[in-house]
Amino acid sequence: MERKTEQIRNVATLAHVGSGKTSLAEAMLFNGKSTTRLGRVDDESSSLDFEPEEMKRRITISTSFHHCDWKKHYINIIDTPGDDNFLSDTKISLQAADGAIVVVDATAGVKVGTEKVWGFADEQKLSRIIFINKMDRERADFYKVVEGVSDTFKVKATPVFIPIGAEDKFRGLIDLVKMKAHIYSKDGSGKFEDSEIPGDMADMAQEWREKMIENVVEANDELMEKYLEGETLDNQAIESTLYQGMKSGMILPVVCGSATLNMGVQHLMNLIVQGIPSVTERGPFKCVKPKSDEAVERNATEDQPFSGLVIKTLADPFAGKLTIVKVISGILTPDMTLYNPNKDAREKFNQIFILEGKKQAPVESAIAGDIVAFAKLKETGTGDTLCVENTPVIFKPVSPLPSVLSYAIEAKTQGSEDKLFSSLSRLLEEDPTLRLQRDQASAEIILSGTGQIHLEATCEKLHRKFGVDVNLKPVKIPYRETIKKAAKGIVYRHKKQSGGRGQFAEVHFDLSPLERGEGFVFDEALVGMNVPRNFVPAVEKGLQEAIVSGVLAGFPVVDLKVRFYDGKSHEVDSSEMAFKIAASMCFKKGVQEASPILLEPIMKMEIIVPEENMGDVMGDLNSRRGRVVGMDSEGRYQVIKAQAPLSEVARYAIDLNGITAGRGTFKMELSHYEEVPAQLAEKVIAAHKQPEKE
Repeated sequence: MERKTEQIRNVATLAHVGSGKTSLAEAMLFNGKSTTRLGRVDDESSSLDFEPEEMKRRITISTSFHHCDWKKHYINIIDTPGDDNFLSDTKISLQAADGAIVVVDATAGVKVGTEKVWGFADEQKLSRIIFINKMDRERADFYKVVEGVSDTFKVKATPVFIPIGAEDKFRGLIDLVKMKAHIYSKDGSGKFEDSEIPGDMADMAQEWREKMIENVVEANDELMEKYLEGETLDNQAIESTLYQGMKSGMILPVVCGSATLNMGVQHLMNLIVQGIPSVTERGPFKCVKPKSDEAVERNATEDQPFSGLVIKTLADPFAGKLTIVKVISGILTPDMTLYNPNKDAREKFNQIFILEGKKQAPVESAIAGDIVAFAKLKETGTGDTLCVENTPVIFKPVSPLPSVLSYAIEAKTQGSEDKLFSSLSRLLEEDPTLRLQRDQASAEIILSGTGQIHLEATCEKLHRKFGVDVNLKPVKIPYRETIKKAAKGIVYRHKKQSGGRGQFAEVHFDLSPLERGEGFVFDEALVGMNVPRNFVPAVEKGLQEAIVSGVLAGFPVVDLKVRFYDGKSHEVDSSEMAFKIAASMCFKKGVQEASPILLEPIMKMEIIVPEENMGDVMGDLNSRRGRVVGMDSEGRYQVIKAQAPLSEVARYAIDLNGITAGRGTFKMELSHYEEVPAQLAEKVIAAHKQPEKE
């Protein structure tokens, strides 16, 4: 179908894990004739959950894209993950959407994941439709879920269809605008017949229609006046005001059905094309000029210069990198050179693709509103803007969710570290939530992500895509050592006589503690000529090497000052090496005499939890030697500001999930170092003094 921007609808499916959003997307693709059979997640025939890790776990791990035609419109379906471990991908992919279908399980109601994805849709100011799914399942309760949505999100959820029957007696919907019943066949074909509203439901339908009209008229003052004056409103006016209210976000329509039986899905699709805005209706889009940060706007129309935002990158070991872009303005053709203002780089490409689940189909051109992909762009990553060079702009991308769980990662086979690093770098392009860093002190490679399953799925991908097998190990806590008191006049003489030239060097040091965070200071305070000045760099080098490994448990030594004030030398036997050794040994001797202690990293934490979990979370923090330093509230959530030792909160993500049933979130960063309590210090020192078992 030759399409225009105003005919494109970019809609994301959002839900708590397991609510059936991928099944709903499959039913839409089937109804729009993009697939020839109804794909199912449970029998692995889904065209959207196609990664082996997704089939194994029966969940969406990575957002996938597909499209279908419906009523002279072109719907781009953005099927996002609902599992907590992969919500960062959902948040980032939502930048491609102009509206969202929030799928709620009729048997379970609003869950934690529903609340989280709702928050993302709020941030992006997206129009929404609620689809209450699984009406055919045991304990399905449409009205209870509508009430739950209204209470949880403080919105007026407005059913525009109500179900006929529930559980195994669910057989269709009543359209409250047209006041007609639609009886569906249960064979998955999506076929239905129009009929009169069943007699036993007439009063109920009338009652819900009244509630719907009350909410709809709020979107139009003229209609509101007519309604208040008791005039009868015609269906057309109600319908057009409903769509107008949906686009402005004033009306939240509710539809119901069963995705796996393909019931109610066609009516949802009608609502999408009528009530979800096109990208043009959502614009203009705010952006800035590169280098100057001057605020400008781009209209989402085909006559503007081309611009688009990169919303996802896929690492394919065969095809290379695939860059997925939402076109925000203008027209794109394969003969163009694109400009990336974030990297100040030009990008060439041969073909434009549209995504069809795991397949890609080449297209001649793309227009504002399209979601397209390019292969093998060299510099461009997720969150970058692509545009034409003579009128460059930058769109501000959303930030990924913070990484909260870290492991040390190592290759199972020795010698494949380089391959591990390069493969991980490819996956980092694909998943901006992953973080990779090398701990300078322990030389470990630290991989951080949003949860246990997130990191496990990353390891599965490393094996499948790049043939790299890895182990995940708990991260070593980066303890430090320092001194509590000064040690004055420490003298060390290094003397070695063995045939031929000997070695001789003597150094005199004062050691004194510094404030936390001041690091290591070397103070050269020599007077007289006992030590030739050309040996000073060797003394400093000896000290720099010595502070890497302390006397207690071999951790780096920090926050102390060494004053080098005197020494002795020999005109023949003194050398740089001799002074380096003397400095190192004198330092160790001095530290022993200056009451050495162990320091541990203290993390600054911000924990967001529902009010009812606050007491439990604070009690748990106390048991971890944590201390609460402040409180705040954010809507229905409480924000606890706290500090706690890293050794106690290294795996906090898993524990907080348990305490708050998945509702709690947190971020943490290093605050400072503090002395480890004596009895704990003894355990740490003992553990590190034992030779590490291989």
